Amino acid sequence: MQDGRAPRIKNRAPAAIQITAEQLLREAQERQETAFRAPKQRVEDFEELHEYRGRKRKEFEERIRRTRGSIKEWLQYANWEASQNEFARSRSIFERALDVDPRSVQLWLSYTEMELKSRNVQHARNLFDRAVTLLPRVDQLWYKYVYLEELLQNVPGARQVFERWMQWEPDDKAWQAYIKLEERYQELDRASSIYERWVAVRPEPRVWVKWGKFEEERNRFDKAREVFQTALEFYGDDEEQVEKAQAVFNAFAKMETRLKEFERARVIYKFALSRIPRSKSAALYAAYTKFEKQHGTRNTLENTVLGKRRIQYEEEISHDGKNYDVWFDYARLEEGAYRDLKDEGSTQEELDAAIGRVREVYERAVAQDYPRTRQIYQTAIQLVPHKQFTFAKLWLMFAKFEIRRLELPAARKILGTAIGMCPKEALFKGYIDLEVELREFDRARTLYEKYLEWDPSNSSAWIKFAELEAQLQDFARTRAIFELAVSQSPLSMPELLWKAYIDFEVEEGERQTARALYERLISLSGHVKVWISYALFEAEPIPLPRAEREEEEEEEEEEERKMVPGDVDLARQVFERGYKDLKSKQLKSERVALLEVWKTFEQNHGGPEDVKKVQDMMPIVTKKRHVDQETGQTVEDWDLVFADDERESNPTSFKFMQMAHAWKQAQAKNAAGGGSSSLLSGFTAASATKASEEDESEEEDQDQDQDVASSDEGSGDEE
Repeated sequence: MQDGRAPRIKNRAPAAIQITAEQLLREAQERQETAFRAPKQRVEDFEELHEYRGRKRKEFEERIRRTRGSIKEWLQYANWEASQNEFARSRSIFERALDVDPRSVQLWLSYTEMELKSRNVQHARNLFDRAVTLLPRVDQLWYKYVYLEELLQNVPGARQVFERWMQWEPDDKAWQAYIKLEERYQELDRASSIYERWVAVRPEPRVWVKWGKFEEERNRFDKAREVFQTALEFYGDDEEQVEKAQAVFNAFAKMETRLKEFERARVIYKFALSRIPRSKSAALYAAYTKFEKQHGTRNTLENTVLGKRRIQYEEEISHDGKNYDVWFDYARLEEGAYRDLKDEGSTQEELDAAIGRVREVYERAVAQDYPRTRQIYQTAIQLVPHKQFTFAKLWLMFAKFEIRRLELPAARKILGTAIGMCPKEALFKGYIDLEVELREFDRARTLYEKYLEWDPSNSSAWIKFAELEAQLQDFARTRAIFELAVSQSPLSMPELLWKAYIDFEVEEGERQTARALYERLISLSGHVKVWISYALFEAEPIPLPRAEREEEEEEEEEEERKMVPGDVDLARQVFERGYKDLKSKQLKSERVALLEVWKTFEQNHGGPEDVKKVQDMMPIVTKKRHVDQETGQTVEDWDLVFADDERESNPTSFKFMQMAHAWKQAQAKNAAGGGSSSLLSGFTAASATKASEEDESEEEDQDQDQDVASSDEGSGDEE
């Protein structure tokens, strides 16, 4: 042992009693003493409470005397006093702790938290003010301070705190928080000014880009352009600075693309790429290539790009011919080249060459490996979580692949599985189109029934189902489908369904049925377009009923199809009904639209008297003045005034206006030998027969009444 070596063991024989490690651990656990637990105490009166508090305070004072620099001890002491509702003592302890370590963030946060829990908001504000004054570089204190002011709905106070904070030029998150505060209260101009100050402090590309996007989102496109142009002027034309500003160029060009300013975007891309080496502008060049593919022509793309990508794909394929991601990318590249050539209107030879390259890629990729293709489809279908979402195109392509392999049962099984697992509109349409092409109409009917059970509000599905039955000459089923469809309460675009139903009945020559459908539709909606369509339907000729049509087709197959003429009088009655209905609903613009169509109808089918009747029903545009209740100012509004409305609401003034217009026309005929148009033309012919039957003395009295009425109403005619 004197030379530091381990002692030599003379007896190496095993001990008589062997002790395992498990036995040692068990004995150690059994001999271990139980942990000391302080006894629970119950305070019965105030004397015991004072004694307990005094004892605890003495313990805390002893602990902080021994470990004065331990903030943990101070916090425990202060929080204990706060739990005893001794807030004055707690504040005193916190202040003593701050004297020890005034730069402890945890101490300031605990102090303010104590004040807030006790709802001493003003104390908490004062503490935050002291904390940020002493520690202005601690962002957490500023965030807490701003959150407190905003929580108290003191937005000006929060803004003032942010202004104090911004004077220290904090990091980007602080500026972004200030901007979000202004955005929450719709102070967008203030937010823009904050961006300007932010850029002045940190003129970095991402800050310029954020500012430009902000101006674009608030639809101030000129301001956004000004921001980006200022950024580009700031960076200048130096190669190093332009390379640094790639994000600004990219964002500027994308904004111009979204605004449909493709030429401006192209100029921006070219300006940046001409000053940055290709090795350092991969992202910008990729964005430019994508832009040209979407909005440019074949000539605007560099020819070396396409060749370089082809070489790159060929190298990757030579290393791994089973990498189908590369094959798909290669095929998409050739398809994009073909689409570009087709959009440019290239020659047929160039298009054929592009199609040949696309086919070559696919043939090389597939190489007639049908089992492998089927395995890929099955794997893809297993990977997609069909309970959450699915891809209808994947199922349809798999089914079409099986059809090309003449495996029709397998294709039907695939589509049936798809509809059972994840029904989707595209799946139903694809499956139905397949069965219709195969002339399996019973299966198509079954699929339509399943389709409509899944989505009974789909109007297009009902229309397609009815069209299928009409093509199969089963008109009873067609009518039953239409009736069932229009009886559905929630329908997407029900107007299309009603139009298809009415068009079907018109094509069948069933005018009475179509008229009944129009009546039902009017009772449901009463829209002006329905009235117009109804009236024009009554006037237009329709084919003969199908029963009579088939008999005549057997006799005369070469003659043109005969038509049943319409009834103009019924059309006029529908127009009158529609006008009265819209009038009762006080829909002025709809009445004008109806009168315009009615006037065109009378010009084509009626006489001058009919046209004049409709023309006299036309309204005039008048200017009305009224006092705004909010501002107290006189406001002028334009309004449509109908003759029949005035006759019903103001019969006396209407009579005066009518007689004034008759006198004006008489004067014009005497002076010029012909009638002249007037703004009051809508008020004529309402009682022209009465005016012609009155004698001359009454006319003179009426002329005097005209002058009085025109002066009272403030709307006399100009001579």
